[in-house]
Amino acid sequence: MIITKRYNRENAVAYARRWALERNPLFIDFTGGGGDCTNFVSQSLLAGSCTVDETETFGWYYVSPTNRAPAWSGVEFLYDYLTGSGDFPPNDARSGPFGREVRMRQVQIGDVVQLARGGDFYHTLIVSGVEQNDLLVCAHSDDALDRRLSTYSFDTLRFIHIDGVRVSIDEDDCFTALIEGISLP
Repeated sequence: MIITKRYNRENAVAYARRWALERNPLFIDFTGGGGDCTNFVSQSLLAGSCTVDETETFGWYYVSPTNRAPAWSGVEFLYDYLTGSGDFPPNDARSGPFGREVRMRQVQIGDVVQLARGGDFYHTLIVSGVEQNDLLVCAHSDDALDRRLSTYSFDTLRFIHIDGVRVSIDEDDCFTALIEGISLP
């Protein structure tokens, strides 16, 4: 069964600020191999959700540099995963964070921004604050800690508001443990 829980925006931002100018040794650094921006934002989303989707190919997870979902480190794949676009299974059948594209005025801390040039989205950032009608972001590849979004060069951008986190629970585990007198849920 899939249930929905709150996305912890504060934890996502705390993580982003902690690792914006450094690299967490638990994850590979893709800076020299296509960019680390989406990998970093996925790490921040994980800090705010504490849930992954281990569905092969269409999930959102990181085990190692060679065992990760395309959505973990690919700009377009992350967008498709979070919004349920593209060839991904329906949102309600997966665990992990989920969201929707919104206007700038609807953005909150912990949400995602993606930048494009020539129609191709190439950079992913996480919103860390708002200051004087401008968003502050944290990012990797071009490392940034609370950088003003207005200082970036891009043709267009999109905002992904994280609505929540889907979590898979196994009711049978609860029932079995309870009926057999093993443990409380």
